[in-house]
Amino acid sequence: MTHYNFVTIEGNIGAGKTTLATKLAEEYNARLILEQFADNSFLPKFYENPAKYAFALELSFLAERFQQLKNELAKQDIFQPKIISDYYFLKSLIFAKANLEEDEYGLYSRLFQIINDSLPKPDLFVYLYQDINRLQTNIKKRGRSYEQNITDEYLIKIQTTYFDYIKQMKELRILIIDVNTIDFAANKQHYDILSHIINKPYDIGITRISAGEKF
Repeated sequence: MTHYNFVTIEGNIGAGKTTLATKLAEEYNARLILEQFADNSFLPKFYENPAKYAFALELSFLAERFQQLKNELAKQDIFQPKIISDYYFLKSLIFAKANLEEDEYGLYSRLFQIINDSLPKPDLFVYLYQDINRLQTNIKKRGRSYEQNITDEYLIKIQTTYFDYIKQMKELRILIIDVNTIDFAANKQHYDILSHIINKPYDIGITRISAGEKF
């Protein structure tokens, strides 16, 4: 990873964040930070009863993500100085905005702002864009039982909220990549093109690229 020391891979549910982050970390000998969402006991409960469990879920994720990033980013490793994560801490605010009532979100956002400033910002923020049909196909394929009833409306809500916040992130290098027409998980040529796109220098601001146009 020539130009960046800390890269975050983001995207909607089922976009391929973990797959891509893992592949990039292997290629560039980078330290990999993966979100530990599977251990969150509130997640299956939330999908069953969102109104009841949304606030507890978002608070638990806030605490878990902060603790993980604080610990991992503070480590120094001369053999793996570069870091790739499959989430950015802002994800907490995005999902809270989509899932919480207005008064709950107001309290949550104040807590978020207090702790967010203590975390390093990524050198490059990558957002993997896939349309809703493709996301649903990916979700069904990976077969997590608690995700199988996720609606198109919910995915649209998450996607819209991501873009609303991305527009406000003036201080970051943001790379939005349309990956609808490639399969970087199974096709090495597709992955190599995607890796090449990410490993280029970008200016502060938003850059949009369609990976399919590179073939």
